[in-house]
Amino acid sequence: MKTTRSASNAVSRRSFLKASALAAGAIAGFPTIIPANVLGPCAPSRRINMATIGTGGRGTGDLQGMMGFPDVRMLAVCDVDRSRRQRAQQIVNQHYGDDACKEYADFRELLSRDDIDAVVIGTPENWHSLLTIAAAKAGKDIYCEKPFAPTIAEGRAAADAVRRYNRVLQVGSQERSRALGRYACELARNGRLGRIHTVRVNLPAAHNEIGVQEPQPVPDGFDYDMWLGPAPWVPYTPKRCHGVFRWILDYSDGELTDRGCHVGDLAMWGNGTTQTGPVEIEGRADFPKDGLWNTPFGYEIHAKFANGVKMIIQDVEPRGVKFEGDEGWVFYHVHEGNIESSDERLVREPIRPDELHLYDNTNDHYRNFINCIRSRKETIAPAEGGHRTASLCHLATIACITGRKLRWDPVAEKFKGDDAANGMVSRAMRAPWRLA
Repeated sequence: MKTTRSASNAVSRRSFLKASALAAGAIAGFPTIIPANVLGPCAPSRRINMATIGTGGRGTGDLQGMMGFPDVRMLAVCDVDRSRRQRAQQIVNQHYGDDACKEYADFRELLSRDDIDAVVIGTPENWHSLLTIAAAKAGKDIYCEKPFAPTIAEGRAAADAVRRYNRVLQVGSQERSRALGRYACELARNGRLGRIHTVRVNLPAAHNEIGVQEPQPVPDGFDYDMWLGPAPWVPYTPKRCHGVFRWILDYSDGELTDRGCHVGDLAMWGNGTTQTGPVEIEGRADFPKDGLWNTPFGYEIHAKFANGVKMIIQDVEPRGVKFEGDEGWVFYHVHEGNIESSDERLVREPIRPDELHLYDNTNDHYRNFINCIRSRKETIAPAEGGHRTASLCHLATIACITGRKLRWDPVAEKFKGDDAANGMVSRAMRAPWRLA
């Protein structure tokens, strides 16, 4: 009688023989690497080796969050500021009780290491897309802080690269991993509020102005040229860089992309538009009249989606997202984690089994990324969703700059009949940096 062995049987036998041989070698005193299935899930061969690029406040926070898990090992840190990267290196080495963490000034050297599985990108946002593309090409999985990209065109290129190289990516849009935020979105998506007609995005009211800043010497150990990266070269001043870059349009859109990528992300999720964008948008805003900082404030932006929903983005308190329907409303206070509604009965009933359930991340945002690295499944805040949320924020800024109603094609990702507005979808990059 002919016997056929399945592939799984063959693999099981090979695994058994290999494990037996390795165990025998260990007993005989020969150095060996014991496989993960012998030592368990936290064995070195089962750990995810990570590195962090950008070690300021947000980057260091992400670094500490990731290495709090026993199945993660932080192997390297990278920053253009020597004092910051050495401080981060010390944090990592003290955590593990050794000196295995290496520090790099150039991300390209870090990405060339074959022993790093994933990277955390915590740099200023003018670097997000280029680093995401470089990491994807290098075969690394990616945790990228929001906003996903500094322009719409760069976001599209980065999302395409993540898909092309089959990488797992998590955007740092942590509000998706909060139960009440998801619940508010599910109430809207399941018709509990009736037909949704308006979504309000309330952002912090921030009037950030500063006068003209005189150039100063670049601090020792700070590679200012690398910090600027693809952005235009300008003289150094401390009020341009660490902690305050967000108020300069060369690097950010201010609160529109800072908290906008938290509140706006939930607005897109609850509106069911995480794979698309508005079809019309118009807005007004105030801009600083002179000085270094120039991002918009005092804004009111109105966007219209193909499903008929109107989205209103304002810098008003309280901060959060409000879904308004024909039969009621619900407001989720972003970062505070509170929820309120027009009728308390709306928020007392759980989502039924037969209703739409959004991605339920019962673990924290970092853990979801780690789990998805292992499973190769999509994260709760994937690249395409991060791109579409960031695009909404960039569209809002463009509408405020132009001061006119714009028609947007969310498929082609271009404005209809407006060359000037289309010129703001991308940006020129300073050599040698380019999208590739």
